[in-house]
Order: sequence, then C-alpha cells, then structure tokens
Amino acid sequence: MEQYTITRLFSDDAGESHFEDIKIPLKESGEIGFLSEIQEAKGIVFRKVKEHYDYDFHRAPARQYIILQDGTIEIETSLGEKRIFESGNVLLVEDTFGKGHRTLNLTRAIRSSIFVTLK
Repeated sequence: MEQYTITRLFSDDAGESHFEDIKIPLKESGEIGFLSEIQEAKGIVFRKVKEHYDYDFHRAPARQYIILQDGTIEIETSLGEKRIFESGNVLLVEDTFGKGHRTLNLTRAIRSSIFVTLK
C-alpha cells in the first residue's frame, strides 16, 4: 500500500510539544496516481518570511498543515528535540496549547510556505 509520510507536531497533556511521523494511506486511482481520503479544510494562507526568521517559542494558532515550498527550517520542541525540514516537506501542526515550538529559518533567503487550516 502506498503512503504519504508527514510529521505531526503536537502537545501532550502536560503541554510539552513532540514530533511524531505519521503515514497517510493512499489508494490506487488509475492514471492520476495514488490519492488519500479527502480531508476537510477551513482555509488556506500563503506566506513568505524574511531571511532572518527566528520565531521563538509559540503555539500554532490553529490545527493546520504547513507545506514548505522552499528553503530549510529547524523546528525545536519544548523538550529540546530538533528536526530539520526542507522544501516539499509537510507538517501537521497541532500544538495549539502548551509550551509550543520554535522555528528557525536555516536558509538565509525569503522562504515560502502554505498553511491549510483544518476544521
């Protein structure tokens, strides 16, 4: 079975943030490839950040997917775990409460991403 791997960022009951790799199952759909089930979305936001983007610990404003279009970032959880994400990576950000996470732009250039806010 084909799968699409994304990284989930979430808060536990104590408010600490964590990473979790999750796999979204894909079904054979003929000539158009492999597709996931439809997920309902509330809205979409297009964003660019400056080359020196370094956003200290913060919580996600809503449950959302972040699709990195270019550049490289480092995300740090409240427990100090760090992961690097690059162009094409998708994150499911759900740490809407607790201590949040830190995001650092590693590529010293304007970086683009897309936020898909979920219902």
